[in-house]
Amino acid sequence: MKNDDDLTLKIILWIILFLVFGIIIITCNPSTRDYVMTVNGQESPGKMGTTLEHEHILVDFIGADSTGYFRWNRDSVIKNVLPLVIEAKNRGVKTIVDCTPAWLGRDPLLLRSISRQAGINFITNTGYYGANKNKFIPESFYTSDAQEVANIWIKEFENGIEDTGIKPGFIKIAVDPADTLSPEHRKLITAAAIAHLKTGLVIASHTGPDNPAFAQIEILKSLGVDPSAFIWVHAQRGTPEGNIKAAKEGAWISLDNVRKNTGTPEFYADRIAELKKEGLLNKVLISHDSGWYDPAKPGGGQINGYTDIFDSFIPLLRARGFTNDEINQVLVRNPREAFKVRIRKLGI
Repeated sequence: MKNDDDLTLKIILWIILFLVFGIIIITCNPSTRDYVMTVNGQESPGKMGTTLEHEHILVDFIGADSTGYFRWNRDSVIKNVLPLVIEAKNRGVKTIVDCTPAWLGRDPLLLRSISRQAGINFITNTGYYGANKNKFIPESFYTSDAQEVANIWIKEFENGIEDTGIKPGFIKIAVDPADTLSPEHRKLITAAAIAHLKTGLVIASHTGPDNPAFAQIEILKSLGVDPSAFIWVHAQRGTPEGNIKAAKEGAWISLDNVRKNTGTPEFYADRIAELKKEGLLNKVLISHDSGWYDPAKPGGGQINGYTDIFDSFIPLLRARGFTNDEINQVLVRNPREAFKVRIRKLGI
């Protein structure tokens, strides 16, 4: 009887050791835990905190055929923009998602410098910006198919952007607001779908009106990508009905340009209230779409700050009965879920 008891005890001890080692392996292995990809590497989504999900540090409007790092001085950009980033940090911001794509002024090393000096997370992107009649798309795009374009973005996720070692945390594309997507823009969303299924990066698409939003969602679904992998950027230019329909399908509704000088904070509050009424507050994202250091202008031109949401818009929401928990839903929990690196297949 004693031998049986000893054997049982040994088995129990081995099971406990197995479970402990399993937990250690899962905890220590980044590939087995939820994460977001920042310019400083993988980070727990829980450490994103209050997040501005659509901002810019620098944007270069000269076009894909002429842009390059030689167009700006990083120290000058930092001198002008860092105080604005620190102001946002002082309002409680812990993460800024920079939506400037390649060929339009993306600079991962600049973002990492600002991130480390300000002490907040930055997330950069991969992808191409097709709006404005493809001015910011490189020539190589036109001789490549969707898979070849996706391979470029996948390589950046796997190996880092250029030789920086900095990896993108989402895919940023843009389409024109026409009712029908152009062949080039169908290729963009197709490439984004292929890249998402390989990387798990969420797709943020500068879109605007309803029709191009749903055209993109349908292409994603046809390729097996769940709409929860899609952020409808500038969804405020769509209809309330369109926003509600897309959110019910799982898409993220990004209401951008929430700034005092837009003159329409009540409009944004109304739109969020409509989505809340439909039980869809968990699909809403908001940001300023601010910053915009322009290397073509002295001192970067007019650079907008990142504090209007906290100084004027949140008080407006509270005046309309929004609770702190509901505000945290929009600014903390929703970005955390949206930018979590996770492959989102249709029907799974």
